[in-house]
Amino acid sequence: MTERLSFIVNTDRVSGQRAVMKKISIISPCFNEEDNVETCYATVRRIFETELSGYAREHIFCDNASADRTVEILRGIAATDPDTKVIVNARNFGLFRSTFNGLRYATGDAIVVMLPVDLQDPPELIPEFVKHWEEGFPIVYGIRAVRNENLPLRSARRAFYWIVNRISDFEIPENVGEFQLIDRKVLNVVLQFEDKYPYIRGIIAACGFPKKAIPYTWRRRARGVTKYNLGTLIDNAFNGILSFTHVPMRLCTYVGFLLATLSILFSLGMVAAYFVNSDVVPRGITTLLVGLFFLSGVQLMFIGVLGEYVTSIHSQVRRGPMVIEQERINVEAQGRDSIQ
Repeated sequence: MTERLSFIVNTDRVSGQRAVMKKISIISPCFNEEDNVETCYATVRRIFETELSGYAREHIFCDNASADRTVEILRGIAATDPDTKVIVNARNFGLFRSTFNGLRYATGDAIVVMLPVDLQDPPELIPEFVKHWEEGFPIVYGIRAVRNENLPLRSARRAFYWIVNRISDFEIPENVGEFQLIDRKVLNVVLQFEDKYPYIRGIIAACGFPKKAIPYTWRRRARGVTKYNLGTLIDNAFNGILSFTHVPMRLCTYVGFLLATLSILFSLGMVAAYFVNSDVVPRGITTLLVGLFFLSGVQLMFIGVLGEYVTSIHSQVRRGPMVIEQERINVEAQGRDSIQ
């Protein structure tokens, strides 16, 4: 992969020497966020004008075909600020596909993988991310140590991470999302994953580079309505489980052999018991019905697991575009079309 130069050269007014500024790229996905997008932009810009004044900024907004004024607001911002770039999708391709497509355009030396415009992940942590990156950590990730959400949802998340970390070949720290800063070399590896439904936090974890964790409080949304519903969470959980392990399919095989063995042993036991004392052998159709419904349920579950893998394979082999873009603002094509 060709490295893209991301240095900005300034001249020091006192010494006259040419100084090189490192660039930090921030990816912000959005969908119908007219109440939040300008606040997100202003907050990030203020941070770079104060705490990160020694770094160049590149803020890439990835819009999933918003139906409100989000794109209009972004056009106005980009018209006055060339460091703000906007990618408008032709339709809603989902949070992670849109974000991954935005990563393809990042030209920074370090990249904040995802800063949603609702600011539930605090942008105030970016300077600390940068500090640890400068100390030599290629990956600096935030841990949502405190979540302002209800108990059932927290419990479901905890169960998900428990399952994933016991069936995967690598560990995804609990309560870690895509609010991470990664080095350019990490991004180059991440972009080599040709996955139509990328599980980004899993891809970064699979890279295996040294990491630094920063705990923080995941805040409640201040304005607007979340687009991340229960169905999306479940879909994301299945994607995370199926993307990096074959354990579910192997488990189906093991359970199938176990049930078949137990069925044979049960049959042999019933035959032997009939000759010893026929009264102990159950009669009627109750046992048959229970066994039939149990085994049918197991079979349907296994077929469902198989179907999930087949669906994933089908999406990959069709090799369609990850994202279809309708408009780019302040974005260069970099010599290739983004949907390739």
